[in-house]
Amino acid sequence: MSAHFPTEQNMEKQSRTIATVLTFAALLLFLANICFGTVRIPFNDVITILTGGSSGKPSWDFIVLQSRIPSAITAVLAGMSLSASGLMLQTAFRNPLAGPDILGINGGAGLGVAIVMMMFGGRISAGSFSLGSSISVIAGAFVGAVIVMSIILLLSSRLKRPVMLLIAGIMVSYLASSVISLLNFFASAEGVHSYTMWGMGNFGGVPLDQIPFFTIATSAGLVMAILLIKPLNALLLGDFYAENLGISIRRVRTLLLLATGILVAVTTAFCGPVSFIGLAVPHMARLMLKSGNHLSLMPVTILTGAVTALLCSLISSLPGDRGLIPINAITPVIGAPVIIWILLRKQRDIR
Repeated sequence: MSAHFPTEQNMEKQSRTIATVLTFAALLLFLANICFGTVRIPFNDVITILTGGSSGKPSWDFIVLQSRIPSAITAVLAGMSLSASGLMLQTAFRNPLAGPDILGINGGAGLGVAIVMMMFGGRISAGSFSLGSSISVIAGAFVGAVIVMSIILLLSSRLKRPVMLLIAGIMVSYLASSVISLLNFFASAEGVHSYTMWGMGNFGGVPLDQIPFFTIATSAGLVMAILLIKPLNALLLGDFYAENLGISIRRVRTLLLLATGILVAVTTAFCGPVSFIGLAVPHMARLMLKSGNHLSLMPVTILTGAVTALLCSLISSLPGDRGLIPINAITPVIGAPVIIWILLRKQRDIR
């Protein structure tokens, strides 16, 4: 019988092997993102720039150091953040179709950006105080996401059933979408265009000088997600069994929402509402591991998110000098088949 059921040791060995392969793939894709882009730069010159030299063309040095490296770092951190958020939400709500946008945090960020772009012309000013356009957009998205996150945290103390909190999040998202539609109706064509472009998603919107803040903020959320691995495993057994194990359901839910809120708010503020990564990647990780144990599932999900985001970022640069394909035009191509497969599998299980 033991030959038919993988032992815990075999599962651990399998997860380490998968994690190693994913790490290697992420490193290769990271290098590919630096070497390839809308401007063709010879590989030897890219290596020269990365090792501290100069290619002889200041524009090439600037593109590699100030554009491609920050974009690749952003893709890694954004993919990790959205994937970890998706896994936590799917476990907490026991819903395979729960994703980072399900609680309305993306909608709140979108509303903040819509207000900045359509009401303030893309720049926040008050007397002699003024923020640049990119900082204003990031600030608007972050404030909008934090406000919605605060509302959800407040509701979580009153709504004890996860499904009720899920419905509340969807309603908050609908409300934000309604306000955005009204702003669209009264806004100028330029404001609508700017908001539409932001909504397409972009890993290249984080300047090099803002990478440290982005890294620290997302790393804090990821550390919280990793610390929640044991409580997440307990939640798989149900609230009753988790409480018997000494797990405070309300405390875990609050920490989970806080971690998810930080990861989604920061990522959406800097990159736009990137779709499908948080929804599909946790299922990809489960498919590879064939296990729901978060001790191995969380790290593999985080690494798969990084690989997926880097792959999407690389694909977005394929047109070359014709420009970049929006990220949200690529992620559904990868994510939608996964979701369809999940639905078909669930239907088969019901039968």
